[in-house]
Amino acid sequence: MPRSSAPLVPPVGALLRRYADAGEPLSCQPVAQGLLNRGYRLATTRGAYFLKQHLDSRTADRATIVRQHRATQRLHALGLPVAPPLPDATGRTVAVIGGHCYALHPWIDGRHRDGAQLSAAGSCRLGTLLGQVHTSLERVMEPSAGRTAPGEGRASARPEDTYRLIDELLRLIHTRRVRDGFDELAEHRLRERRVLLTAHAHRRPPSAAASGWVHGDFHPFNLLYRGAEPAAIVDWDRLGVRPRAEEAVRAAAIFFVRPAGELALDKVRAYARAYRRAAGADGAELAAAVHRVWWERLNDFWTLRWRYQLHDRRADPQFPAVSALAVWWTREYEAVRDAFTG
Repeated sequence: MPRSSAPLVPPVGALLRRYADAGEPLSCQPVAQGLLNRGYRLATTRGAYFLKQHLDSRTADRATIVRQHRATQRLHALGLPVAPPLPDATGRTVAVIGGHCYALHPWIDGRHRDGAQLSAAGSCRLGTLLGQVHTSLERVMEPSAGRTAPGEGRASARPEDTYRLIDELLRLIHTRRVRDGFDELAEHRLRERRVLLTAHAHRRPPSAAASGWVHGDFHPFNLLYRGAEPAAIVDWDRLGVRPRAEEAVRAAAIFFVRPAGELALDKVRAYARAYRRAAGADGAELAAAVHRVWWERLNDFWTLRWRYQLHDRRADPQFPAVSALAVWWTREYEAVRDAFTG
C-alpha cells in the first residue's frame, strides 16, 4: 500500500552517532523521487550521503534489507555500478530507530536518463548492464530455485477479475461530484480496455516459473548516470526471484515509452540484442516474456487504483502514457515482439 505523503523527520543525530567517521550533521533534504520509501541528501562536516528510510511494508524488515545490502556489496566487488551501504562502527548496515529501518549510502553525483535521452549506443549499454546484473546475481546469491520475491510468483491475470476491477473503478469515477480531464480520460481508457480484453481474453498466458534473481524495479529513477555511463543502480528493495526476461521487457517498456504511448522500437531492438548477449537469453525466452508483460499491461490499472481506491495521486502523471501503451502494444504486438527477438 502507498505510504502517507506527510513529511517525516529522520533521527539524523541518533543515526550519525552510530558511525565513527560520518561527521556532524549540516542539512538533511528530502529527495523527491521514490513512491514507496523515503530518501534524503544528508550533508555533514565530512561530506554528503544518501540516507534511506525503508517504509514499504513488503520489504522494510531488517532481514530483507540486510539481504539486499549483502547483494550490493557482492555486486560492487564484481565491478557493477552500485552504491553499497556504509557500515557503522559495529559493522552493521541497517539502523533500527523508533521502529523504522535506516541505511546510509555514499552520495552518488549523477542524473537520471530515460530512453529519449539515450542514443542507440546508450540503449545497448543499458541492455548489457541489465544482462550483467542478472548473470552476476546468479553468482552472488543463493540458488534461486523455489524462492520468489514478496507478491510475486502469481498466475497471470484472469479477465473476469479485471472486468470486476474496471466496474469498480468506473463506479468510483461516477461518484465524484466534480470531474476533471483526468477522470474523463480514465473512464475512456477503462471502457476501451474492457473491449480490448474481451477481444483478446483467449490469449491469456500460462503461469510463469521463476527463473532467476532480478533487481525487481529497474527503471530510469533507479539508475544514475555520469555523462553517458551508468554510475549507480539504486533501490534494490524488490530484489527477488522472477523470470529474468520479463524484467528486461518491463524495463524497456518504461525506459523507451514515448509520451503518446508508443515504444521507440529502434532503441528497444538495440537494447534487447545487447541484453540477450549479456544474459545468454534466446529469442524464444524474450518472446514469451513479451507476451506475458503485454498481458500484464492489458490487465493492469495500478495508477487508477492509487488514485481512486487509495486516494493517492502521486502516480497520476504516469497514467496517460502507461494506459496508451497497452492499446498501442496490442495493435503493434508483432512489431514489439520482433524488436525484442530480432
